[in-house]
Amino acid sequence: MSKLTSDERRDFFRVADTVALEFTAIEDANDADEVFKTSPLFHLLGELHLLDFDSQHLYRNINERDRTLAAYLKIINKRIELLGQALAQSFLGGKGHQQGVTLSEGGMGWVQPKEIPCGQLLALKILLQPQAIGLLLKGEVVYCSENTPGLYTIGCEFKDLSEAQRQLLARHILQKQASERREELERHKS
Repeated sequence: MSKLTSDERRDFFRVADTVALEFTAIEDANDADEVFKTSPLFHLLGELHLLDFDSQHLYRNINERDRTLAAYLKIINKRIELLGQALAQSFLGGKGHQQGVTLSEGGMGWVQPKEIPCGQLLALKILLQPQAIGLLLKGEVVYCSENTPGLYTIGCEFKDLSEAQRQLLARHILQKQASERREELERHKS
């Protein structure tokens, strides 16, 4: 077993995923929010997930005291989730390019036909599937290599993530990992 150098160590768990991705080069990290014209729905989808995450501890406390109320609140939450999914499906019609990526809390990698220089700042518009969580992030290209003629592997490190954005990414990655484990178990059962 070889020993990894500090550059080779990974600080975050990575998953292969498919996201709706748009990006554009920016000169200054402060320009990222101004680049994309986003609909209020794009931000609403992320806010719904944040509110759900923030309210989980309250739900557990209510569940300990009043199971009937907790069951009712769970139904209401499911209704809101279904509405959010319906809105997301209408929003997704033709929005963004579906892109296979490697995703972590610290950054993202993808393959594309155009080279991007290392150090380039990017404004990233990402729609995580299937929950349709919309994120507007800033990133910096940390590597760009041509592994196949005409195709470049891009590595982008996220910059200035808010705690809410980090939490949404972490939760999505954990859910993706759990889904992959369930699929693997199902394959072994077959």
